[in-house]
Amino acid sequence: MQLHISVATAAVALLAVVDAAQLSWSDAYTKAKKDVSSLSLAEKVSVATGIGWMNGPCVGNTPAIPKIDYPGLCLQDSPLGVRFAYNVSGGIPGVNVAATFDKSLASARATAMGVEFREKGVNVQLGPDVNMARVPEAGRNWEGFGEDPYLTGVMGALTVQGIQDEGVIATAKHYILNEQEQDRTTVSDSCSSSNADDRTIHEVYAWPFARAVEAGVGSIMCSYNKINGVYACENDDTISRILKDELKFKGFVQSDWAATMSGVPSALAGLDMTMPGDITFGSGNSYFGGNLTEAVKNGSVPLSRVNDMATRIIAAWYKLGQDKKYPSIGVNFVNYTDAPFRNVQHDHKKIIREVGAASTILLKNKGNTLPIKTPKSIGIIGSDGGPSPGNFGPSACSDHGCDNGTLAQGWGSGTAWFPYLVNPYQGIKSRAPRNTKIVTSFDDYDLKKAASIAKSVEVPIVFVNADSGEGYIQVGDNPLGDRANLSLWHGGDALIEAVADANPNTIVVIHTVGAVMMPWLNKVKAVVNAGLPGQESGNSLADVLFGDVNPSGRLPYTIAKKPSDYYAHAVNSLEIDYSEGLLIGHRYFDAHNIDPLFEFGYGMSYTKFSYNSLSVKASKSSVTVSAKITNSGKVAGAEVPQLYIGFPKSAGEPPKVLRGFEKLQLKAGKSGKVSFDLDVAKELSIWDTTDSKWKVVHGKYQVYVGASSRDIRLTGTFTL
Repeated sequence: MQLHISVATAAVALLAVVDAAQLSWSDAYTKAKKDVSSLSLAEKVSVATGIGWMNGPCVGNTPAIPKIDYPGLCLQDSPLGVRFAYNVSGGIPGVNVAATFDKSLASARATAMGVEFREKGVNVQLGPDVNMARVPEAGRNWEGFGEDPYLTGVMGALTVQGIQDEGVIATAKHYILNEQEQDRTTVSDSCSSSNADDRTIHEVYAWPFARAVEAGVGSIMCSYNKINGVYACENDDTISRILKDELKFKGFVQSDWAATMSGVPSALAGLDMTMPGDITFGSGNSYFGGNLTEAVKNGSVPLSRVNDMATRIIAAWYKLGQDKKYPSIGVNFVNYTDAPFRNVQHDHKKIIREVGAASTILLKNKGNTLPIKTPKSIGIIGSDGGPSPGNFGPSACSDHGCDNGTLAQGWGSGTAWFPYLVNPYQGIKSRAPRNTKIVTSFDDYDLKKAASIAKSVEVPIVFVNADSGEGYIQVGDNPLGDRANLSLWHGGDALIEAVADANPNTIVVIHTVGAVMMPWLNKVKAVVNAGLPGQESGNSLADVLFGDVNPSGRLPYTIAKKPSDYYAHAVNSLEIDYSEGLLIGHRYFDAHNIDPLFEFGYGMSYTKFSYNSLSVKASKSSVTVSAKITNSGKVAGAEVPQLYIGFPKSAGEPPKVLRGFEKLQLKAGKSGKVSFDLDVAKELSIWDTTDSKWKVVHGKYQVYVGASSRDIRLTGTFTL
């Protein structure tokens, strides 16, 4: 059980290869302004203009300016690893990182990514994704950190820090209200508009971006969709007012690829860089470039705005120390085989395996079915338990745009090729006792064979999944990225029913992008939600199934009893109204007294934990909440105490909001103290739309400390 601490700590210590003494934004701006002052108008504009789709080695490229020894920037996906490259790690998506509820692992994973991007010569990593899992079907939920803004904010900030500590510019995306795939990128006025009030934007959807800004993020990517009727990349309200004026963001705002919808309005609203440069892929023309130069000359755009664009971009380059011995570009988006050989994986598989195990969520374990001990026979049933021939390199399914075999990432631009993928069969076979017989069927639809195997073995394990991804790829009947429904794929429900009817000791393992319905739940003994575990999938799973690692994963989203229990769904509409306001995810279930199947923050362990000795100390500026956690079971394990706050009724907040979490590793019989320190101005304030500022509501606050959003163990109060 101590592996978690040793590997994570060692990863952070050993992988850091960059001098930690990076420039302040102030010093970086001083250098950048000096450079920009020496440039011509055309050169300043070129700093802000990509060279066009597939005109350079990276997904996005800006030109060099030899006069100031500026090499231009290489921008490359993805939020989980280096996309379109060999000899990189097939990493773990954000949803699994969030499921660890483990800050040290989030940092270690980010550091490993930063190392790989830097060594591949990438200046800008296009991640993390800090959009919210507002709707359960949304295709890219798995790239982000779940349904809660506080959890997303913490994990996003740690990811930014880990990436940028290695000298790579991180990109928080997609700004903002980009919570589904349908109609997200539709051109012209038929693109959907996400409509939300100012308080909802500030307290929910901008919250993670604010935390990224606090972490010093160098770039923020604006999205395709409209926001309250105005395109995101030309939205003065969200870019200039909120991001640059209120949050004091110092880096540069780049467009999503072909999300720039205008020249002058986008420039005036605060867009600093257009990507990949051309208006449409391969068109050869640009809203910036010569058109922006002409707009400055005719007075449509002030020169000061172009100076600001170039300064912000070059300042980010200086701040991350990329002017000092930065590696040459080691990727080739246009022709992968022409990239120089550069293996950047190191021992990152250890971190991936550890995060995979730590993010595995035990949802049900009747009669202590798990961990598996010394069974005479194990049945591995379902295609998700076996090989994934379509999910490796460029010769397979494009950007993982298929669901063949075990699922370890979703599909789309948020992926990276696997150097290998350990499937569940391989992981279980290598870990099971030598004389345990393993029988397999990777056919999802041969129910007779599945039932026959289930009857013949002591431990039948059914493997099922549900997939989704970015909207430019369609898989099956799904509506361009978003899931068509919340059912398991490949007839998974019927497969589970057939196996459970044949053997009551059935274990279900789910690899999924998000919540799925479980009509068979009462028929099975154990359910494991493994999420999307990356290249070490089978090994991470075996670590948990056999008890080498005590499960400590927690749900970063709510699993409902039925789809209609969710307020918001992916819709085909030109107007997407965020009318639930602050009541996203578990907040909505609480406010409307809806019992979930499994609540946010839920996850079981092979041991038990007790909570006591709550302490609450409040002042005008801070609140400290602490409690004693005891492992009252028989084996070592990790607990995730969570702090929820109930605001005074006059605040108009949800019944309780997450404001803290920690992971404690405890040996059997041992206790530990958890402490949550809250900044009143930041974490106990609400957005006042009348005065356009954060405000502390005076009155009595409720304190809830528990093992999930519904499993509250300790309660208290304080007054501000």
